[in-house]
Amino acid sequence: MTTHPATPAHLETPQGRRIAYHRTDGRGPGVVFLGGFKSDMEGTKALFLQDWAVRTGRPFLRFDYSGHGQSSGAFLDGAIGDWFEDALAAISALTTGPQVLVGSSMGGWISLLVARAMPGRVAGLVGIAAAPDFTEDSMWAGFTPEQRAALAHDGRVVLPSDYDPAGYVITRRLIEEGRGRLVLRAPLNLPFPVRLLQGTADTDVPPAVALRLLAHATGPDIRLLLVKGADHRFSSPDCLSLIEATVEEVLDAQGRP
Repeated sequence: MTTHPATPAHLETPQGRRIAYHRTDGRGPGVVFLGGFKSDMEGTKALFLQDWAVRTGRPFLRFDYSGHGQSSGAFLDGAIGDWFEDALAAISALTTGPQVLVGSSMGGWISLLVARAMPGRVAGLVGIAAAPDFTEDSMWAGFTPEQRAALAHDGRVVLPSDYDPAGYVITRRLIEEGRGRLVLRAPLNLPFPVRLLQGTADTDVPPAVALRLLAHATGPDIRLLLVKGADHRFSSPDCLSLIEATVEEVLDAQGRP
């Protein structure tokens, strides 16, 4: 197992946010890991992929969005557009040439936004329980009238969470800003290899989301793999091995016509 450095480097974004990151040097198209909502770059999948990159000599980047992990800012001040800007800044400043984006949960949505904004810098995309448009289709659509009223009146509402006993505080800005970042309402062309990995036991982002993304996106090489029994974390040894194999498949496929 690779020893991971404890102290990250930092990047100042054009918006003045200070983004913490770890970068591994290597050869060929690089891999960028984009984490999920309230997650950081020290998670199982991010560290697993860094170990893989060191072992195979691939460039690799993991980073914390603002308000996450070791980056600047408060989580409750952030929204999808901020974290998308953070990803654009990190990829633009810290990588060279086309990258394979590996987006976990919310990171899958951020990856799609990056791919739409600068397709020339994307060699391929791997979504792990990708959650495009979740602020609208999961959060807002699932709110009760009382929760919608609380959001309008108080600017926030607390949702129960399996990952945080205190629950998730959802801000009005997160919902409203997210409406300008939706990717499933307009054409979404992905002109590079795309692999979507999805567990059937995922209760946070159910398989229906992956099926909707598969149906909506256009591109020459888009595939969805359902893993029976896998949950949202998608971090079991078998799931991690599948992520590794999928990233390698995309790296191989992007070099073919």
